[in-house]
Amino acid sequence: MHQRIRATVSSVAVALILCLSPGGASAESYWQCVPFARLMSGIQIFGDAHTWWQQAAGRYQTGFTPKAGAVLCFKPTGRMRLGHVAVVSQVLTDRIIQITHANWSIIDGARGQVEQNVTVIDVSPGGDWSQVKVWYDPSRNLGATTYPTYGFIYQDAAASRFAVAQDTAVAMAQNAANRVVAAVRPGASPLQMLGQVADSTDRIAALIQLATGQGGSDKR
Repeated sequence: MHQRIRATVSSVAVALILCLSPGGASAESYWQCVPFARLMSGIQIFGDAHTWWQQAAGRYQTGFTPKAGAVLCFKPTGRMRLGHVAVVSQVLTDRIIQITHANWSIIDGARGQVEQNVTVIDVSPGGDWSQVKVWYDPSRNLGATTYPTYGFIYQDAAASRFAVAQDTAVAMAQNAANRVVAAVRPGASPLQMLGQVADSTDRIAALIQLATGQGGSDKR
């Protein structure tokens, strides 16, 4: 339980970086798609992106219908030999979703960027999300490339409950960050300030435990 909460706290920090960064992208850190998707979704799978689908068998539900919080798994291709994973942030229609993911577009000449609410369109003949097109920031378009996918890995019930707690924690943290930023000297960086309070994750984790009724269940 404590490990899952710490992962949730880490995703809160990621969400804060997204909120405090212009355009929803952050150049403060170099993110790979796998650790970012794991933090954002709470799905505890490790290894290269193209191995996630097979690893999910028997551990998580999988399918071909998008749901918020699920991880979309891309198959490896010639240009993307390790595959790719991305977290569904919104389902707009049965064939259009938005994802939040890392290390896809080259932004300001750099890789390892985080992009929030990126448009993805299902272009498969059968409408089963086996082929998609993904927004590519440098071209400001979906581009011509069609990417094959395995499907979606869904959060378990515990991860879904913590996603709700995460949303609450993000809202609280945003409010606190705004008040702190307003009080500091002119020119101070909100992202630098977030680094200075990184040691408070245990207190945030305790808050999440209390908010979700889990307080006292992780005593050692």
